[in-house]
Amino acid sequence: MKKTEGIHHITAIVGHPQENVDFYASVFGLRLVKKTINFDDPGTYHLYFGNEGGRPGSIITFFPWAGAKQGKIGDGQVGVTSYAVPSGSLSFWKKRLEKFNIGYNISERFGENYLSFDDVHGLHLELVERADGLENSWSIGDVTPDVAIKGFAGATLLSEDPEKTMQLLETVMGLEKIGEENGISRFLSYGDIGNTIDIKTASSGSGEMGVGTVHHIAWRAKDDADQLEWQKYISEKGYGVTQVKDRNYFNAIYFREYGKLLFEIATDPPGFAHDESFETMGSELKLPAQYEQYREQLNQTLIPIEVKNLD
Repeated sequence: MKKTEGIHHITAIVGHPQENVDFYASVFGLRLVKKTINFDDPGTYHLYFGNEGGRPGSIITFFPWAGAKQGKIGDGQVGVTSYAVPSGSLSFWKKRLEKFNIGYNISERFGENYLSFDDVHGLHLELVERADGLENSWSIGDVTPDVAIKGFAGATLLSEDPEKTMQLLETVMGLEKIGEENGISRFLSYGDIGNTIDIKTASSGSGEMGVGTVHHIAWRAKDDADQLEWQKYISEKGYGVTQVKDRNYFNAIYFREYGKLLFEIATDPPGFAHDESFETMGSELKLPAQYEQYREQLNQTLIPIEVKNLD
């Protein structure tokens, strides 16, 4: 059986791009590792945030549509995106959320305490202390490496057919079921971050794509050869899977599972520093070759954004 290391990235739809940057870069303290465009909709940004190097398992990406319709979180989506923070840092994050007037709840699940809240556009988020995972050396404002988000802890999936989604995770993606409580089943991959997947075992009602919803979740493939093995493997299991798509910073294949979630399998390489230096990542608008001729036009139509120190 093949096994994925865990989550590569999660992609969501949000509203105004500057509000998005203010939340994830300035409040959350993540690094804007890439400012590019949606290759399938070039009039829209595609913004990538992660740890200092944009390590797979730390990357959340956004399509910001200012003024777009609010979505509805429900079946066929990632319901909650969970982030791992260093042991002992949850008190810092409570104070930080309070500083920026972000309401939160505290809950316990599988023996861990979670800090739950929504981002500026309605995405459901959680913070949980985890000892595993490398320290994130990126600093901005009061967010320093000793408290900085390491990457994903995992995600909670909402499925139209939870049994089939759970079967897929266990028998196709290679995750191990490790527990069940209060209507949630937990699965674990072998990675050190982005490794914990919770699934609600009952329907949450139909979702509707729009601002404040997750578009897809991507799983890790080691390299191009591993991804091609996944493509063949997924197809043999009866799922319709796409051809490989070049996303410049990784290659991607997609398939829709029976619970209606859109899954992607993305390669770890080449990463985000191949078209600009590690030091300058995220500072300039980067375009794939086919859109370079439209740079001037795009610079005029895309809403200007900047990373600010809000502390």
